[in-house]
Amino acid sequence: MEAVREKLKKELAELEEELHKKLPKEIQKAREFGDLRENAEYKAALERQSFVSARIGQLMQRISEVESIDINSLPKDRAAYGSKVKLFDLDRETEIIYELVTSEEGDPDKGKISTASPIGQALMGKEEGDEVRVKTPKGWRNFEIADLETIHDRD
Repeated sequence: MEAVREKLKKELAELEEELHKKLPKEIQKAREFGDLRENAEYKAALERQSFVSARIGQLMQRISEVESIDINSLPKDRAAYGSKVKLFDLDRETEIIYELVTSEEGDPDKGKISTASPIGQALMGKEEGDEVRVKTPKGWRNFEIADLETIHDRD
């Protein structure tokens, strides 16, 4: 969780630097070109300023959400953030292991799926032995939770 927090804070610091130091200089330089109604550099700088401001707000909200996650309050017997879930794909008769992570940590190729993804959402709160039906971009998939290891089991 600390790595996620640091990643978000790093991006936040970079954007704040851009918003408060780089963009004001770009806007001032663009103003010097004259007529602001037809000044592409000025318009681009203002659009970037608006985007950066919005992203800073999103990052501040996300940092607050990540910091509010209390590992001790996560269930000990159900799938939640940090759980490793071995799924048996009932249609393909194969097994796959996923770790439920935040959206910032998600990397499906490495078996890390976000709790906000379709499969991640479907698994949240489920127990070993439960069957889960998930609508994915490639169609419906049916799984059985063959094994569940929560974040508490790994500490």
